[in-house]
Amino acid sequence: MLDHEVSALSSDASAESRKMTLEELPVQLSDIERAAALLEGVTEKTPVAHSRALSRMIGSEVWVKAENLQRSGSFKVRGAYNRMAQLSEEAKSRGVVAASAGNHAQGVALAARRLGIQATIYMPRGAALPKVAATQDHGAEVVLHGANVDEALAAARIAAEETGKVFVHPFDHADIIAGQGTLGLEVLEQVPNVDTVLTGVGGGGLLAGLAVAMKAREAQGGRPVRVIGVQAENAAAYPPSLAGDALVSLEKVSTIADGIAVGQPGQLPFQIIKELADDVVTVSEDRLAESLIFMLERNKLVVEPAGVVGVAALLDGKLQQTYGDLGTTVVVLSGGNIDPMLMLKVIQRGLAAAGRYMTIKMMLVDRPGELTHISSVISRLDANVTGVDHTRIGGSLAMGDVSITIDMETKGHAHSRQVLEALEAEGYRPVVVH
Repeated sequence: MLDHEVSALSSDASAESRKMTLEELPVQLSDIERAAALLEGVTEKTPVAHSRALSRMIGSEVWVKAENLQRSGSFKVRGAYNRMAQLSEEAKSRGVVAASAGNHAQGVALAARRLGIQATIYMPRGAALPKVAATQDHGAEVVLHGANVDEALAAARIAAEETGKVFVHPFDHADIIAGQGTLGLEVLEQVPNVDTVLTGVGGGGLLAGLAVAMKAREAQGGRPVRVIGVQAENAAAYPPSLAGDALVSLEKVSTIADGIAVGQPGQLPFQIIKELADDVVTVSEDRLAESLIFMLERNKLVVEPAGVVGVAALLDGKLQQTYGDLGTTVVVLSGGNIDPMLMLKVIQRGLAAAGRYMTIKMMLVDRPGELTHISSVISRLDANVTGVDHTRIGGSLAMGDVSITIDMETKGHAHSRQVLEALEAEGYRPVVVH
């Protein structure tokens, strides 16, 4: 068992200023290879699929690593099982406690069931109901606590101290990182000509594990691979932490990508990422929503927002501007556990971001035939009205005025502009709501 603990590091991540060698890092390639042997028959070697659409878009070959098809629906089971399988029999008998918004929870619960360990999982009160139910279905006890993952983590730590159960951190432990790194070994085997790997980043366990696998193999004479992490811009603690060479804690985290909604990097992952990762970039919420729809339509894969951040980075185009030709690229689709209610909202937002769904609001004179005329303008341009709401009552409405809101399906940004210009040409003043 690996005995590297977070406490082995200085509490100040900036204390180590010199460049660490691969041999000095808290996770080694040998640790990842041992984890791979341990996970044999437990986790799936998830497939990689070629994306013709993404390949055409960036001008080089793109493959997606479908970890959304992993057991428990995400990569998290790799690290959870590797950590828990190496506990002593006495520690296993005490049980484990963990905290998660969903994916780590399901990974721990699945590992606990296979290993015969009692598991208690703390989840935020707002955790997606399907993730809560899936965790319970694996036999774990779920305790809903706190408004976010950080509050759930604090409660889980206290519970571990009070009960003597083993705390299984979602990303800040060497065994966890080594388990996640097994995904990197699979990528190297499945796409041996890989040049760039993109993955989402929350606390950093997966990016750290991938970086060790890729860079250590390169040091042994293997192919050089660029390793890039991607964060949601409203939950991006890594860029300022890396820039300042010290852990930065965000005051607020707000993103649809709940799987990477982490306010502060983990100490161990940060130590590795600052030494080995090539970059950490950010993407917007609209780009995340658009990317989820892209994967549904083009690759027929259901991926949660945290799992499509790498796709979002490619759609954004900033990586191509920075690095030019990315070469053969592998994007890790890290999970597929998405609440159907969230999916409904994300799809609507993604369609709006792609210019395929538009809501406009405007003022009209209250007279017969006005709505019919507006409808004819819209239909003439082959846009499809899906909803209309109008009111004559409101503090900002003058006598004889009507406020109207129209939802419509359009065919892209250019088509949306045509509709707006046609309405303006008729004397209306449409305002795009979304």
